[in-house]
Amino acid sequence: MTSPDQSPAALAWRDGSTPVSTRFDDPYFSLAGGLAETRHVFLAGNDLPLRLHPGFHVAELGFGTGLNLLALALSTDQPIRFTSFEAFPMSAAEMARAHTAFPEIEPVAEPLVAAMQHGRTQFSLRSISVTLILGDVRETLPVWDEKADAWFLDGFSPAKNPEMWGEDLMAEVGRHTAPGGTFATYTAAGFVRRGLAAAGFTVTRAPGHAGKRHMSRGAKA
Repeated sequence: MTSPDQSPAALAWRDGSTPVSTRFDDPYFSLAGGLAETRHVFLAGNDLPLRLHPGFHVAELGFGTGLNLLALALSTDQPIRFTSFEAFPMSAAEMARAHTAFPEIEPVAEPLVAAMQHGRTQFSLRSISVTLILGDVRETLPVWDEKADAWFLDGFSPAKNPEMWGEDLMAEVGRHTAPGGTFATYTAAGFVRRGLAAAGFTVTRAPGHAGKRHMSRGAKA
């Protein structure tokens, strides 16, 4: 992992605490409320925390600020697992700066930043066993030897980061999903939904966050 003062994330900052990727020209979280979006899209979209039980495994494409993990940690005390795939990790200092936008996450954010500060890719956050897998997900996901019960698909916009949403990668998501597993994502792009359907998911559209017309969610038979 990168050292705390060297980050491949390539950031600009909006309003002091909102990170924007200069590589993909896209903010890391919704300007209409990132924590609320996480809860609406990724938690509710996967029927969490209702489905959580000991050993439940959540996987994610795009760790970013760690906001999805932090929202999950605030929602449960179940002993579960969380694996996130990230190509361009933030530094600890950048992550801490982004977290200032959400005072509610402070109790769980500090341990996450400490883990980043020490370059850890495996650590515990409250009751969650966390693994970060760094590198190009098109290379790292195919060789992953586990399956997830729920997926957070949270790459940058499909229009700006199409490699993160390609049919081959969605097929790998399907292959690495347990029977009855689910996914949720903020995007309703047609090629993403078709790729997920081809990967074995029953894909539906649902109302998006903060006036956004649609998001996508689905389950694997």
